[in-house]
Amino acid sequence: MVVVMAPGATEAQVEAVIARVRQAGGEAFVSRGVSRTIIGLVGDVEQFRALNLRRMAGVAEVIRVSTPYKLVSRHHFPSRSTVVVGGSGGRPEVRIGPEYFTLIAGPCAVESLDQILETAELAKAAGATLLRGGTFRPWSSAETFRGLGRSGLHMLAEAGAATGLPVVTEAADARDVEAVAEQADMLQVGARNMQNFALLDAVAQSGKPVLLKRGIQATIEEWLMAAEYIAQRGNLNIVLCERGIRTFEPTTPATLDISAVPTVQRLSHLPVVVDPTHASGRRDLVLPLARAVIAVGSDGVLIDVHPDPESALCDGPQALAGADVRVLASAIRRLAPLLDRDTADVTSVLVPEPR
Repeated sequence: MVVVMAPGATEAQVEAVIARVRQAGGEAFVSRGVSRTIIGLVGDVEQFRALNLRRMAGVAEVIRVSTPYKLVSRHHFPSRSTVVVGGSGGRPEVRIGPEYFTLIAGPCAVESLDQILETAELAKAAGATLLRGGTFRPWSSAETFRGLGRSGLHMLAEAGAATGLPVVTEAADARDVEAVAEQADMLQVGARNMQNFALLDAVAQSGKPVLLKRGIQATIEEWLMAAEYIAQRGNLNIVLCERGIRTFEPTTPATLDISAVPTVQRLSHLPVVVDPTHASGRRDLVLPLARAVIAVGSDGVLIDVHPDPESALCDGPQALAGADVRVLASAIRRLAPLLDRDTADVTSVLVPEPR
């Protein structure tokens, strides 16, 4: 069962609902979003119904939800949610949700200050409104570049400040969340950590929006349950990211599950973006998949860009640069409005003239 609080509900009214539920032997999980506060109830549903919570001050609605992911379920939201990123430190607010198409772009890893500054300018010129860059990088090979850590965080924050772009980066360990949250506007949970519950607990309590990638072998329900775990700990500002799943096909590192976008949008009110870069692992597939992602109704894309992919310390073969970035910018500018999506202004010099 879920209690949806009215937009103007006070903290005292929220606490009164929690107290009544606990007196009845139940548990209450409060989650606050941009425009809504909801309370998920765990316990005897029939006993909760007898509490007559609907008549309490500040309560807008009480809904019985049958899915195990109650707080992120679409059942109690007539419209899908929008998550706001940024708005502090002089950087603008970026909205990710059903009315927008958001380009999140940057290098797979921050390698140096010059590299991230140049990449940030490239991303912004392509129409990106969020700058991503890896600083703490979990990887399957011990020989792969694992990021610059905290020094990379400072470089990423400097690039964001220089370009006016809010930044998103991955926290790979619960012990690093506090440091990452001090520099980043949004915290990413990578595919390998989707069910790292200590990390989910830490990012939920950071107070920052969370970009939650789907695990490479995770079902949609498992993905939504990971989001529910974050929401139960008070943070409803979650953006889901489909990045491909493992199948029998070895041609690409993962198989991009395009059907997951409309499926999850039907099941959950949370925004859904797609990472075609890591799903394909190949530069020649990123642009076709990005076009498909726009057409299927995604709320945005996450793309690797790099000023010199051939010299990249990691994932160079999948990063876009030069002409590919111009084509991406053109595709977003032309296709996203066809689905009634607002996009950032794209620098005209980077967009090819129509033939």
